Amino acid sequence: MTVQRPAATRHRPTLGRRVLDAFARWPRRLSGPGLAGALVFFTISLGPALLPRAAFYQGAVAGICAAIGYGLGALLAWVVRRAGVPWSRRASRWFRRVLLAATLVAVPAALWWNRTWQDELRGLFGEPPAHSSHPFVVVTLALVLAVLLLQVGRGLRRVTRWVGGLVGRVLGRWVPVPVTRLVAVALVAWLTVVVLDGTVVRGGLAALNGVYSTLDSGTAPGVVQPDDRLRSGSPESSSAWDDLGLQGRTFVAGGRPAAHFEEVAARTGRTEPLQDPIRVYAGLSAGDSLDEVAQLVVAELDRTHAWDRSVLAVVTATGTGWVDPSMSDSLELLWGGDTAIASMQYSYLPSWISFVGDRSTPPAAGKALFEAVYERWSQLPEDDRPLLYAAGISLGSYGSQSAFSSVQDVVARTDGALWVGTPGFTPLWGELTADRDPGSPEITPVLDDGRTVRWANRPADGSDRQLWALGDDWERPRVVYDQHASDGVTWWSPRLVLNKPDRLSEPRGSDVLPSTRWVPIITFWQTTIDLFVAGSAPAGHGHNYHTEYADGWSAIAPPPGWTTQDTAVLREVVGLVESVA
Repeated sequence: MTVQRPAATRHRPTLGRRVLDAFARWPRRLSGPGLAGALVFFTISLGPALLPRAAFYQGAVAGICAAIGYGLGALLAWVVRRAGVPWSRRASRWFRRVLLAATLVAVPAALWWNRTWQDELRGLFGEPPAHSSHPFVVVTLALVLAVLLLQVGRGLRRVTRWVGGLVGRVLGRWVPVPVTRLVAVALVAWLTVVVLDGTVVRGGLAALNGVYSTLDSGTAPGVVQPDDRLRSGSPESSSAWDDLGLQGRTFVAGGRPAAHFEEVAARTGRTEPLQDPIRVYAGLSAGDSLDEVAQLVVAELDRTHAWDRSVLAVVTATGTGWVDPSMSDSLELLWGGDTAIASMQYSYLPSWISFVGDRSTPPAAGKALFEAVYERWSQLPEDDRPLLYAAGISLGSYGSQSAFSSVQDVVARTDGALWVGTPGFTPLWGELTADRDPGSPEITPVLDDGRTVRWANRPADGSDRQLWALGDDWERPRVVYDQHASDGVTWWSPRLVLNKPDRLSEPRGSDVLPSTRWVPIITFWQTTIDLFVAGSAPAGHGHNYHTEYADGWSAIAPPPGWTTQDTAVLREVVGLVESVA
């Protein structure tokens, strides 16, 4: 008689144990060369950049670079295997052991290196050292982001294999396997671009536009409707207060107190009477098109008799309609209020969003505004109309320059231009920089010996490399570009992925560390992050040009008898109030 014994009851691990086991097995499924590439890219990404950054941004660039490094390392390993190079299990085990040891040394060293150069740069900028938790936040965020990007990449690889199998079943009888795989890769890449552009990007822009249009209906603290008829949004204005937008209301209600005008006038010997400056503006909701909005600005210039002023500046705003207060204040103080400034809103989106997703609207708005003002201005007698200037900062500089086909066009149709923090993708700026005189640096070019166009680079120490270094005798009208060597907005370019910029092969700006180096791919992502932190830099660095408008306006639009000592006075008074972007 056979006795049946009950089957042994197997012990089933708990859920927590199974999760821990899965995590323990997961690293073994990763490519060793891929991990080596991730380590190399991670450590290099922590090297010197243009600006110090918070742990969040540093972790982001490190995570992105680590994911790219993993992909390149895994690709290299695949190429080596396809070439028939032997790679045993024993060699793989030793490779991972060496890699682990290298990681234990390289990661702490890279974090220390990162902390060192960031503190050095913060000291150069006059800022305190980084928080003590900075390295831990960087490592954690970089690891999380790299893993997420790796999983996305693996997901796309699975989709590609599935599509390849499907294509193979349909076309395999007539098409070789390598061709079906190539077709699968192309299809997945195309579908990814379509989904990202058509759904993620466009849908995201539409959603953000809705959110920011709601925010645009608000009013900044302390801003009240002006009762001065010389301001748009006043009771007499045809540009309604409620239609100006958040930044428009701030602009027309802003300006310096009378005491500042009186101080500049007294210290510079101005004898002409002071006047109340004219500020006209139109919000995006005021018209059905950019041309209609621009025509409303012209109507406001007519209403305020702006054509009777000595100076008229057409300022293209940034994404949300922001006009840098220091740009307006500097010009108005320079001329004792005998000025008119015209601007308009063309988007609800912040500049960084427009920078990434909408580069067509700023140039269209800049052209619409300038052409509308220029047409009306041209109708006035030549000896009885104001001096006409074009200006803009950041995305506004990009938009403003789009109204002109060349520097000769600028000279023919204006009395000068001041363009600050110009994005590197601006066509006119790029052409002039590329045509600079041999031997002049990219950060402060010299063009035709500085006859018409000059560049200024004024870091916090007050030095000025080219604006006046070429002498006081240069032609009018004048064009001035103001840009910092540490401004990522100016120096960002897709070319950084594979091409070393001239500015890192030439003498550096005084606010760029000598240890800053170009590294393929990594420098591109570092500079991309610099776009987001450039505006938070202190005055004289990054994308903060607070006190430098005094020099720019004094160079292109000086009143009669104005001197360099007067410019120093103007710079001092402008610096009494910090600009808020």
